[in-house]
Amino acid sequence: MPSQRQKQVSVLVMSTTAFTMCFAAWMLFAVIGIPIKAQLGLNETQFGLLAATPVLTGSLVRLPLGLLTDKFGGRVVFFLLMLSTVVPIYLIGEATQYWQFLVAGLFVGLIGGSFSVGIAYCARWFERQNQGFAMGVFGAGNSGAALTKFVAPVLVVAYGWQFVPKAFAVAMLIIALAFWFFTYDDPKHRVSSSVKFSDQLRVLKNPRVWKYCQYYSIVFGGYVALALWMTKYYVAEFGLGLETAALLAACFSLPGGVLRAVGGWFSDRFGAHKVTWWVMWVSWVCLFLLSYPHTEFTVMTVAGPKTFAIHHNIWFFTVLMFTVGVAWAFGKASVFKYISDEFPQDIGAVSGIVGLVGGLGGFLLPIMFGALLDLTGVRSSAFMLLYGVTWVSLIWMYWTEVRRTDVMHGGEADVLHGGTAAVAATK
Repeated sequence: MPSQRQKQVSVLVMSTTAFTMCFAAWMLFAVIGIPIKAQLGLNETQFGLLAATPVLTGSLVRLPLGLLTDKFGGRVVFFLLMLSTVVPIYLIGEATQYWQFLVAGLFVGLIGGSFSVGIAYCARWFERQNQGFAMGVFGAGNSGAALTKFVAPVLVVAYGWQFVPKAFAVAMLIIALAFWFFTYDDPKHRVSSSVKFSDQLRVLKNPRVWKYCQYYSIVFGGYVALALWMTKYYVAEFGLGLETAALLAACFSLPGGVLRAVGGWFSDRFGAHKVTWWVMWVSWVCLFLLSYPHTEFTVMTVAGPKTFAIHHNIWFFTVLMFTVGVAWAFGKASVFKYISDEFPQDIGAVSGIVGLVGGLGGFLLPIMFGALLDLTGVRSSAFMLLYGVTWVSLIWMYWTEVRRTDVMHGGEADVLHGGTAAVAATK
């Protein structure tokens, strides 16, 4: 009989592995969408819709799946969810028309709800002081977006894009079975059978929940949107091949997933509030620089007119993207540290709604990226949009939290209950 510690480790490792596979499948159109776009002759808005369609259903099911996890336990919900997407993933490789890809994408998108299942499942296996780290390790499964960028281009070049979803479907089935055989269930982690779904939903009336939704819409919604968008961006902006573009795009996706565990540790150590505040500022600076379009201007000098050009080179651009990926990895962990600290009995419900809103951001943003590009012809308009969303989070955070706490210095003052009270620093 395994010890409690062994169960904790097994649950965390297998849940993270399963979530990595789920996220990789969820991001499939980020790579195979490029040859599909060329094959079908899609415009930028249509490509944005294709890439984002799985994110829509993955977002909408997060709340009900979070509630089901509270009610029936994460193990069985996670396992059945993975099994339900094997056939839809496989059928992407058989599709030939635009509407068929959209329909298949809607069903594949269900796997995006695995986050609200796994985050609640893992958190309940750990003590409160270690929950931030545990949720961060699980959330590192976001690196599945990078896995897709490493594996899918190679398969596309070697066997054609149709082979990729079929290979992913087989991998999903194998990992689902491994998850079932190497994880555990604890009835004590479920809510009472007498608790109704309506009772679980009452927590959503709390305004703090919606504030955390706003934070998550940028650190997760923005992450998903750029993970879907950046391979094509590198191809179009810098003239790269698919494999090289995907590799550089992974410089954003990989730290944005893997370093989430580090963000969880920082959130346990320094508090969710301080980590989130600095994440927003780093994002604000980087997105401002990324927003600047390729510009040429002429200055009249004493020697006559001189023309200057301002344009990101590929390496500076990639460094900025890497920095944003690191910041958002920390931010995704810190937002859920807020939730585990303030809503320990309702992690499933609250993580479900926060994940839903963040996921909807990941669905809407790629479509808006494409629409802005079609309207303006400026590729960096995608970053201009994200810059504006970050401004909203910074302003909201300042008025509800920062004014009541010492963020700029080394004191231990922090915000409790979303800014409604503060704990004085101990000197």
